[in-house]
Amino acid sequence: MSIEQVEKNTNELNEILTKLLNKIDKIQIGTKEQFPFGWKKAAKGRTVWRILEEAINQNLEKYIKELGFDSMEPASSEVGVYDFSLTLNSKKKVYVNIKSAVKGGKKNKDDISKAYSLESFFSDSIDSELYIASFEISFSDDMYIKLENCYVMPIMWLPDIYINPSNNGNLQSSKYKEIDSAIKRTNIEFLEELKAEIKVAERKKAEKNKKKA
Repeated sequence: MSIEQVEKNTNELNEILTKLLNKIDKIQIGTKEQFPFGWKKAAKGRTVWRILEEAINQNLEKYIKELGFDSMEPASSEVGVYDFSLTLNSKKKVYVNIKSAVKGGKKNKDDISKAYSLESFFSDSIDSELYIASFEISFSDDMYIKLENCYVMPIMWLPDIYINPSNNGNLQSSKYKEIDSAIKRTNIEFLEELKAEIKVAERKKAEKNKKKA
């Protein structure tokens, strides 16, 4: 696995998943009669994400050849580090973790994945390629959701690697959609940095618990 190959696969994934947006277009959630006051507190990515995730998975499976993939396989577990694997025309299997982001939403450090699970994933298969595909969504006054954009980032290239010691040890990032700011690490470099950040988070958590005792 080379930096050049990851860059090529990132561009290919971004191009193909962007085509998927047009296939799905918009998803009607309800009507104005059913929701007389609109979205209100439901206008959040996590509220509708499971529906969108299913739409993305099913349309990938339906249009797999048309979109340019050799094969697609959903993850066997809902709590793993990826949602599905794809085989590109290069015959290389890559893993994809899909996220949602509300268009125009506030920029925050968002949960990406469980740090310990990521450590195990790359330790078991150091040559694996894991990508974050962030689908930007908008909420219509007519009670439908639309997939607006897709941003692909190799998780190994996240510019900000932070493990939240107070949030179940999650890897968080505020720049997972900013491919222009990516740090082009090898998998080994990423794993080393991830392990270092895990140790920092463990120390912070231990210090916090000591103060509580």
